[in-house]
Amino acid sequence: MASSLLNGAEYLGLMRSVHPKGLGFVGSDFGGKNLNLPKLTLGSPARIGAVKRAVPNCSLSTSRPASQPRFIQHKKEAFWFYRFLSIVYDHIINPGHWTEDMRDDALEPADLSDRNMIVVDVGGGTGFTTLGIVKHVDAKNVTILDQSPHQLAKARQKEPLKECKIIEGDAEDLPFETDYADRYISAGSIEYWPDPQRGIKEAYRVLKLGGKACVIGPVYPTFWLSRFFADAWMLFPKEEEYIEWFEKAGFKDIQLKRIGPKWYRGVRRHGLIMGCSVTGVKPASGDSPLQLGPKAEDVSKPVNPFVFLLRFLLGAMAATYYVLVPIYMWLKDQIVPKGRPI
Repeated sequence: MASSLLNGAEYLGLMRSVHPKGLGFVGSDFGGKNLNLPKLTLGSPARIGAVKRAVPNCSLSTSRPASQPRFIQHKKEAFWFYRFLSIVYDHIINPGHWTEDMRDDALEPADLSDRNMIVVDVGGGTGFTTLGIVKHVDAKNVTILDQSPHQLAKARQKEPLKECKIIEGDAEDLPFETDYADRYISAGSIEYWPDPQRGIKEAYRVLKLGGKACVIGPVYPTFWLSRFFADAWMLFPKEEEYIEWFEKAGFKDIQLKRIGPKWYRGVRRHGLIMGCSVTGVKPASGDSPLQLGPKAEDVSKPVNPFVFLLRFLLGAMAATYYVLVPIYMWLKDQIVPKGRPI
């Protein structure tokens, strides 16, 4: 059961009655001893509308608010982080955290059913996710947006993406007209947004009536050391936080699908980067009904060099930890007998 959840074999139909303690996290007991999943209501795609509630029995410490600073939770820091990471991103990061099978599984709820759809890939980076999009949509109809020119340079080198529009931009202030796109895709980007709610609001704005947004990102881990590094490094939202952001932005028919490597048995205890794919449908034309004030972040404001150095060191340690986690989990998969959670 845990394995099928992680591999995304089921959707979660998530309504407004989400339990305040969260979804799918069974604290430190997710070693397989006290797994209590029968209380988690699941629905197949054909029964999503009938699902009223998803309430697991769980106990989890509260994640840090999105407003509290983390390393690379500021656009200037993220720019420099990817200045160097872009060199090895496709070869070192993706194999452990964002594989082709995970990508295709996560994109399935986006319903890329027409090659003539207009699609925006926000935070598209090196174009790894875009490669999955252009399997279903003509490249000339796809726009890749990212704030990192170094990541986008890698995307430009990929032959299947030659016809895509590739632009630099901000996920919280998209350079697209209202009611522009049929599909909004963002994978592995929300964890860097200083204000996730603003980014989801922008997703709503740029979609056409009936358009669908698909946001793919990490989920807050339950293992104590993973929680520590998650809080120090970047944003790891809880599942119900994704749902709340979509609801506040005005989306309807919100669904959440859990994703992870096929060899990762258990339910996100160590917090591999990609954890869920959340989709929502825009029910009305125009901008989101949610009203927000001006952006609080000032990228031109000087940064205290000592504070930056401390956060950089913590961030570097966290990045190293999350590079090693999939290696550790892969080794456990080879050792622990099949059928037992790891």
